[in-house]
Amino acid sequence: MKKFKRVFLLVMDSLGIGHDIDAKKFGDDNPNTFKHIDEFVNGLNATTLEQLGFGDFDDYVKIKKINHKNSYTARLNELSNGKDTMTGHWEFMGVNTTKAFKTFTDTGFPKELIDEITKQTGYKIIGNKSASGTEIIKELGEEHMKTKALIVYTSADSVLQIAAHEEVVSIDELYKICSIVREITMKEEWKVGRIIARPFIGHNKDDFKRTARRHDYALSPSTKTHLEYLKDAGLEVISVGKINDIFNTCGITSAYKSTSNHHGMEITTDLASKDFTGLCFVNLVDFDMEYGHRRNVLGYASCIEEFDKDVKVLMSKLNEDDLLILTADHGNDPTAKGSDHTREQVPVVLYSKSLEDGKYLGVYHTFATIGATICDNFNVEFGNDLVGKSILNELK
Repeated sequence: MKKFKRVFLLVMDSLGIGHDIDAKKFGDDNPNTFKHIDEFVNGLNATTLEQLGFGDFDDYVKIKKINHKNSYTARLNELSNGKDTMTGHWEFMGVNTTKAFKTFTDTGFPKELIDEITKQTGYKIIGNKSASGTEIIKELGEEHMKTKALIVYTSADSVLQIAAHEEVVSIDELYKICSIVREITMKEEWKVGRIIARPFIGHNKDDFKRTARRHDYALSPSTKTHLEYLKDAGLEVISVGKINDIFNTCGITSAYKSTSNHHGMEITTDLASKDFTGLCFVNLVDFDMEYGHRRNVLGYASCIEEFDKDVKVLMSKLNEDDLLILTADHGNDPTAKGSDHTREQVPVVLYSKSLEDGKYLGVYHTFATIGATICDNFNVEFGNDLVGKSILNELK
């Protein structure tokens, strides 16, 4: 059984590989994010993913099924009741979410909730609908600047987002407002997974731009996760991107914010040059936020091809005793109707320069296979309330 000093877990946010066993229960008819993008562009240029074994997952236009001795591949079905960011990430780390998070995609937030936000913060609310963040700022940003009314909106995820211009509502004030709203939405019928501060700048609708000072106020996981067991064992648990927000800081020893997939990969590659023992947990959100929800197939394809180059650079920096894991947290097929996530199986690639017998391992029935494998690698035991079994003994 191989043991690794460092594990780099990269979540290609929303890059699903085909409908899972419960897809139709979630209203999804044969989604396949990766394959449908590949077909739309007549073949993705993703030679690194091909070398890692992505050809095991389906018949693609250019990506072929090849021998990949340094990597193992598998498919994962989701166990939890949901197809959103928090559900998927929490399940990676052992949590089976049986009660789906509240969403208000179709209706907007109840009047009672909006009235309570106004009462406790002193700000009027505009928007209150499901929308693209950039589009609703373009639509309502000038009104917000004139009236100071907060732009509140949601999405397919369990989120309440609050956009405000940095020169109209200060960052500190916006964060204070979001903290108040987090407390308000702890009420069961309003309990969304995350409150998100969305500051922006600019002079008018033609040049508004969101800034990097986004901040998430998430629910804490419903139980102690694999991350906390790793941290308690004295290991480093490094967050890159929105991982720290998704877990509400629980189990994280240090955190790095990123402004894009490429920036997140630059941070991760830099961390690969540092000496630590433990886990580097990375979320790459552009796939989902910029392209999946907006049904931008060409943009999603370009994002995959950029990542393919970035992961090649990261791999060149890894040591013999490093393990790289690639996966996704759900699907978001940009060829599907609407703008919602899609319930899909997700890929798992486990790569190390020291592996010698790489192959396709089959299908596992929980995302928590990943967290359990990481804990097993570091000889960390976890509670019986967490799901998932290690596949570390498959790696040779």
